Amino acid sequence: MASPLLKEKANNIQTERQESLEKERLTENKEIARQAGETTKMSWTLNDFAIGRPLGKGRFGHVYLGKENASGYVVALKVLFKKELVRLNVPHQLRREVEIQYHLRHPNILRLYGYFHDAERVYIVLEYCQRGELYRILKERGRLNQEDTAKYIYQLSSALDFCHERNVIHRDIKPENVLIDKNGDLKLSDFGWAVQHDGSVKRATICGTLDYLPPEMLAQMPHTHKVDNWSVGILMFECLVGKAPFEVPTQSETIDRIKRCHFKLPDSMEAGAKELINKIIRIEPEERLSLKEVMAHPWLIQHYPKAASHHAIETVTK
Repeated sequence: MASPLLKEKANNIQTERQESLEKERLTENKEIARQAGETTKMSWTLNDFAIGRPLGKGRFGHVYLGKENASGYVVALKVLFKKELVRLNVPHQLRREVEIQYHLRHPNILRLYGYFHDAERVYIVLEYCQRGELYRILKERGRLNQEDTAKYIYQLSSALDFCHERNVIHRDIKPENVLIDKNGDLKLSDFGWAVQHDGSVKRATICGTLDYLPPEMLAQMPHTHKVDNWSVGILMFECLVGKAPFEVPTQSETIDRIKRCHFKLPDSMEAGAKELINKIIRIEPEERLSLKEVMAHPWLIQHYPKAASHHAIETVTK
């Protein structure tokens, strides 16, 4: 008769084996979805998916929970109406968004697996994030603790640094475009205002959300990738305080405050957090901390210790 100790050991081995098999199946499903998206972008039809509950509403359509029938892999299916795209004259913008996001492979950038279309709609197959938008999380909690904020700011900075190294500017950082997956990790999404930019010519388009727009955009001056750095500082403030730093009742006053970079940090905020925010939210774009400097900042490493090892690995591998 087996001893209780041996039985416990056998049960542990069985549990570990089961977990290993589940991980293998998940990896296999991810690979099927990856290959399907990479090799035949246009091979899917709506019949290849089971459509579930709505996840949200975008500018040109809706997002639904979906499951690819062949692999059983769960995705988010963005459904866009062609008539609406044509009416708003944005087909080119959509093509650019898909092309940019499809080629960006980073742990903190939402994966775009592929797309297909029928007579009336365009369908974009995206990675599904169980915890949803950071916007909703902030609404529920009011504000985030320092640990969660440090983690998200590090992961967002890492994702944007990856984009900038590939000459991509996101230009629409805000809580609605930041998703959180089941593991609590950040995924940057919605590349609708993203643009490829080699640095030779500054961009001049005004885009994004008012509370997150930098002074150079509001002044209709040319801008660079540093507009994203500004938005990282705005998001950090909003996570810690519960509202954007320039948020006031009237739009005109908000614009005036942004142009003057006039905001107040709460007395209760930790000194390290104040220093980091003040070094990012600067009127002059070139005075803003680089994203690598943000990731290496002492306050961030203090509250997200993994940042130190992650940053060291990224520095070695790049």
